[in-house]
Amino acid sequence: MSPWLVPLVLAAVAAAAVAGWLGRRPARGAGRAVTWVANSAYLRALPGYARRLRVLRGGLAVAAAGLVLAAVATAALSARPVDRDVRSEILATRDIVLCLDVSGSMIELDSEIVRTFGRLVDSFEGERIALSVWNNTSRTVFPLTDDYALVEEELDAAATALDFDLDSWVYDPEALARLEGFLTGTVSLDNESSSLVGDGLASCALAFDEAETDRSRSIILATDNLVLGTPIYSLLEAHDLASERDVTVHALYASLDDAGSDVARDELEAVTTGGGGLFFEADDPSAVDGIIADITAQQAVDLDADPEVVVTDRPDRWYGWLVAGLLVLLGVLWRVRA
Repeated sequence: MSPWLVPLVLAAVAAAAVAGWLGRRPARGAGRAVTWVANSAYLRALPGYARRLRVLRGGLAVAAAGLVLAAVATAALSARPVDRDVRSEILATRDIVLCLDVSGSMIELDSEIVRTFGRLVDSFEGERIALSVWNNTSRTVFPLTDDYALVEEELDAAATALDFDLDSWVYDPEALARLEGFLTGTVSLDNESSSLVGDGLASCALAFDEAETDRSRSIILATDNLVLGTPIYSLLEAHDLASERDVTVHALYASLDDAGSDVARDELEAVTTGGGGLFFEADDPSAVDGIIADITAQQAVDLDADPEVVVTDRPDRWYGWLVAGLLVLLGVLWRVRA
């Protein structure tokens, strides 16, 4: 863009307007003959004459405004308005698996936790996201992807399905069907165990692909850590498995007032923070910002590429104003002459 052209063009238009106005004035002493008509002074007092004079003056004012608008638009177009974007072919290489406990003691809390996941995703740009849910078995809701439209759609569907009151005496059949459909694959009927946290975490640790690629990997584990039964992996063993695969585990602890356990909470916090991860209460308003800050601070491997400045002409921003100004100017002049 050449902003110096704007005042130059405006000055040229103003000079042309002044020259045109002076050119219409007769030279002193060389004016056209004036014919005086006797007893015609009363004409100025006639309502019709006053009305037409007001129309003339108003029209000229509107025409002047149209001229100014067209002149400004012309000046802006002459300066060539553009957008400049600095783009780089750098791809973020962060992978995040959202790892959600959907056991009975967590159902009433999971809907809000999923919405917390949604707020996390809103801050991401280029990262790949996956969602894995588990009880005594696990299923992948969606694998690692950077299709954020898909991610938002799946998280919204998950939040809706999990928004279910298990203590209600009357169930909405459609809501129950949504919940059952979402939980499909997370419960093995021949297994009386529940909330196998270690196995759930282990399955999330195995959800990362491109194992030979140097990438930043994180798990956000949401659970109350209340285990019923004997898992294949203990929480510590699953965390060690994640660490061996260079995966950082962050924890969102959630528990109902009547189901909480200080021992379970303390174990989850100790294992998570001992491995370099973050520990938050699920209802902690700083949880989202804290996890985002930590994931952002992790070293991500980027592809080297020189930044490219992309210049895009944007005359469309001023063409409409130019056309509008000219239409106003021509329309008023035509009406005044008529």
